[in-house]
Amino acid sequence: MDMVLLVKSFVGLVGLLAVLVFFLMYSPKQLQKKKKAVKEKKERFGDDFTSLENLAKVIKDKNSTTEQLQIALDLIIKHHGTIHPKLGIRAHPDFNIYAEVVLRICRHPNTNKNLILKFDRELRGKNKEYDKEINDFLTKGLNSRGV
Repeated sequence: MDMVLLVKSFVGLVGLLAVLVFFLMYSPKQLQKKKKAVKEKKERFGDDFTSLENLAKVIKDKNSTTEQLQIALDLIIKHHGTIHPKLGIRAHPDFNIYAEVVLRICRHPNTNKNLILKFDRELRGKNKEYDKEINDFLTKGLNSRGV
């Protein structure tokens, strides 16, 4: 009889612990923060905050945080990662936007090496024929930073 009571108590305490962990993980403050972030994006960019021009605006903004830069770069790779094929030996005119993004991300005050390297690797991985051009703009951006 003592053993049954001990097992029931243990199961009850494990259940109570599970409920407490659930409440800890899904607090209303976290949900409010997520809703606020989505609302801020929509206010800033309108309904189409995944367009390449709007994402480039985030990178151009000197007040963007590292997290905002990370999100913008991830969205660029996800939605706009493939550049149009070259026109003979010339780069496609749309490549200028990508070149500007590479330059701006290198020169941004809130960037770090991980952001630059990740974006560089992913962009080169999706666009093998632009490898030399991406490398040139990356080198220009890093050289223009100053130490």
